[in-house]
Parts: sequence; C-alpha cells; structure tokens
Amino acid sequence: MDVVYLFHKDGRVVVPFYDYDPDLFKRFIYSGMGHWDNSGKCFVFPGKYVGDERLRKVFDKKPYGIYDEHSLSFTVSNFFDRPWNGSCSVSAAPAAMSRPAPRMNDRDCLAGSLSLPDLFSAGWADRLEAELHSRKYSPRTIKTYLYYNRSFCRRMQKRPEEAAGEDIRDYLSYLDKTRDLSSSSMNLAVSALKFFYYNVMKRDITAERHRPRRDKKLPEVLSESEIQRLLDCEKNPKHRLLLMLAYSSGLRVSEVVVLRKEHIDFGRRTVMVRSGKGRTDRCTLLSDRAAEFLLQYCALYNIRDWIFSGYPSDHHLSIRSAQTIFDKALQKAAIDKQATIHSLRHTFATHLLERGTDIRYIQALLGHAALRTTQRYTHVARRTVLKIQSPLDTLSMDD
Repeated sequence: MDVVYLFHKDGRVVVPFYDYDPDLFKRFIYSGMGHWDNSGKCFVFPGKYVGDERLRKVFDKKPYGIYDEHSLSFTVSNFFDRPWNGSCSVSAAPAAMSRPAPRMNDRDCLAGSLSLPDLFSAGWADRLEAELHSRKYSPRTIKTYLYYNRSFCRRMQKRPEEAAGEDIRDYLSYLDKTRDLSSSSMNLAVSALKFFYYNVMKRDITAERHRPRRDKKLPEVLSESEIQRLLDCEKNPKHRLLLMLAYSSGLRVSEVVVLRKEHIDFGRRTVMVRSGKGRTDRCTLLSDRAAEFLLQYCALYNIRDWIFSGYPSDHHLSIRSAQTIFDKALQKAAIDKQATIHSLRHTFATHLLERGTDIRYIQALLGHAALRTTQRYTHVARRTVLKIQSPLDTLSMDD
C-alpha cells in the first residue's frame, strides 16, 4: 500500500511529491493550508495542522506518515482507518528524504502547468486600479502592478490581509531562483507590492525589505556596417521603416509603434514623441533618408493616422510584433549579438557620441532625466573615435 511521507521540522511540514498524484495535489491546493513549492516539487504548510481533522480529510483515507525531525518520532495515519504510533530509527527517515528525484515524466510536466487559486480578490483589484488611475499612472504600469500583486497572493497562497514582511522576502526569492528575473523586474515587483500595501491597504509590510541590487550591464551596440546589413536584408517596407525610425531617431519600441503621421514634421525634420516615459513629450531628430522613405511610404499606403497599423487596422502595431520584426531581421542579417530592438536606441546614442555630439544634446534627444544615464554610452563608444590612447601604445619599443 502506498504511503505519503510528511516531514515535520522547524514549525512547518513538507510533503514531497515523489510520485505525483493529481487528486491529492488538488486537495492540498484547495485546502488553503499552505502553498505549492514548484522548485522543490513539494507542498508546504504550517506545523499547526498536524493532527488537525482537515489534514485527514485531505488524504481521504490514503495512508500517510509524519516524521518529526525534532523528536525523531514517526506517526502513521489512515492505516486500517486508525492511527498507529511508533518509533523510527534515525536512519529510516533520511533514506526517504535522500531519495533521488525522478526524471521528468508526463504527469510531472502537467503538474507544473496547474495554476494555484487566485486569492487577490476582485474587490482589492478594483481598489488598486482606482488608486492608480487617480494618480494618472499609465495603462501599462496599472497592468503590471495588478499582475505582481495577483502573482504574489497566488504564489504565497495568502489573501492580502494575511500577508507579512517575510512573505515579500520569500516571493522575491522565488522570482530570483525559480523565474530568474532581472533585478529591474524584481524592483518593479517591489514597487507594485509597496504601492498596494502602503497606499491601498495602509500597511507598510515592505518597509524592512531591501531592494535587489541593480545589474550594471553595458548596453549592446551594433556597428554601422551591421545597421546597414540589418536594413539591406529587410525587404518589407513597413518593417524596414520601423527599424529605420527606431535607429535614426533613438526611439523606444513603445514610442515607435504609436507614431502617428501628425507627429512627423517633414519641414523641420523632427519627430514629436507624445507622452513618452514619465508622461513627458520631447522632440527628436528625423534623418533625411528616413524622411524621404517615410514620404513615399505614406503615399504608397495612404497613411492617415497610425504609421504602423496593427490588427485591426484602427489599432497601432503591438510592441511584441515590433520585437519579432527586429529578431527576424537580426537573423536574416546574420548578426551574432545578444541584441534587442532597444539596442537600436543604444546604437543611436553611441554613434552620435562617437561623431562628437555633445552629450547633453544626446540626453535631450533620448529624453533622459539624469545625465548619468546618458554617460554610460561613453563606456561602449570606440576609443579611437574618442581619441583615447592606451598607455601601452605610447611605450617605446627601442628600450
């Protein structure tokens, strides 16, 4: 007869799912007693439920044994419908705990796709959304904040009223170890949780949480020849123009997809960016080559509103579609770099810096609030263009 092993230690109980049982898994999830740890393939719940009638109902006559690592005792329940208490040698429990994890089978694969119950109620979601709207947050930020708060409650299997500071720590650990999110994404999650608990629930459970350290990565930059190859390989006029504008004007992908014809000033050779990052407007340059191509493109496709229409035609192109366009162009051009469509904006700034453009002008064109954000491009600009000479090159070879 199969017996499920439970390990009781440090006030919590761990139930390893060595042999996945979908019915038992669902009963544990809907019991509300704890949470599923997908990285460890186990269910975890507080030790206070040991001996609770709810635990017996979860197993529904299925035999289970609880090993208490503190007292070194082993208790079997649901065996012939009556509990049996006895002792267990110290070596018996580690044998079960050290059992090697089986290879991924079909049932394990399906288990990972099962979603935990959503404990972030519609009422709390409405209140959070109303608070964000009242402060004029962007639709994208509202969507992100709702996502992380819902994900937090689902992952911790707690309602917002039940969450505590240590839950924030455990959730951030999960985002790092299991989902491998970047520090910027983890910081965004902290901001979302802090806004909800501080401004909506009037609880500051994030006060003692340290934010993840930011990654200090240098931007990926393409060379001039690589930019030319990228454009030469793109035969679709719409896709070609998208890449041209993103590079020649230093636009973010979220800015280029929402361009309207009215935002282009052909006479002054400028592009007006409306409600960019931080809900700020700015003016950036429009290259002569891009302007000529854009004029022909608008005449050919009878452009009246969106320059890059999506589906349906009265909507603009999605950000994901623009990213896909760049990824495919990168492959066609055989460019072996870990570049994204945002790399075109980095390349725009770096190439301007290499041509001697004052860094404060570049800051204005990019819409950076702080100059130090723009200064990072000095780390990737070519040293020969910046007239920086290595001390090794100045040593005399005659000595």
